[in-house]
Amino acid sequence: MKLIVLGSGSSVPHPTRSSSGYWLDTAGGSILLDCSASAIHRIAQEECDWANLDAIWISHFHLDHCGGLAPFLFGTKYAPTTRSRTKPMRIFGPSGLKNLIAAFDSAYDYGLLEQPFPCEVIEVEPGKEFNLSEGVTAKTFSTPHTDESCAIRIDDVSGSIVFSADTGYSTNLGAFARGVDLLLIECSFFADKPVEIHLNLADIEQIARFAKPKKIVLTHLYPEWDARRPPTEMGGIEAALAFDGMVLST
Repeated sequence: MKLIVLGSGSSVPHPTRSSSGYWLDTAGGSILLDCSASAIHRIAQEECDWANLDAIWISHFHLDHCGGLAPFLFGTKYAPTTRSRTKPMRIFGPSGLKNLIAAFDSAYDYGLLEQPFPCEVIEVEPGKEFNLSEGVTAKTFSTPHTDESCAIRIDDVSGSIVFSADTGYSTNLGAFARGVDLLLIECSFFADKPVEIHLNLADIEQIARFAKPKKIVLTHLYPEWDARRPPTEMGGIEAALAFDGMVLST
């Protein structure tokens, strides 16, 4: 698998870090993990084949994770590059995703799911295993952030990745990510986090003890990280701070 970081930042405007979005190329097709408003332009900047995107995963309904979904669907509906597309695109996410898209639709009767190609919305229950595309399996885990928030684990023939999205501390998240090739995990704050529904470095060190991934990449970084030295390892595990444009492989 090949992962391109589209946005390594948060909802706070930042000169070099866009809001959440990650492009994942797998053995069975391309997947967009979360879709902030900035992500839909970042995929073009990174020259990703957005017109043939196979699947989208929405982790939860905060705007810096899903605010670009409606504009993206509005774009694919009318873009010249999608007029001849015939293969389907599927949008996965937690319960409430269909209502969210319907709410976007109702603002101006956009008909966002009336695409030139088949487009299906699939709501996934936490803990259920499903296929994102051919040869690509996924499983979700309910995380302590919002009621619907879920982490996702994705496996194909070339490797595995867990994307935590936004989450508070959970030992069970470490168990969910055990042995994964790449743990892409939020680290909103360096230390002294002001809220319990996000993570700091100490939280991740604890999670890593349970997960024992091959590599850890910290993302969803608030501006306070600009003045911090990035970690290169955590408990003997290779670690790095995400940055916009970062490319990783499993």
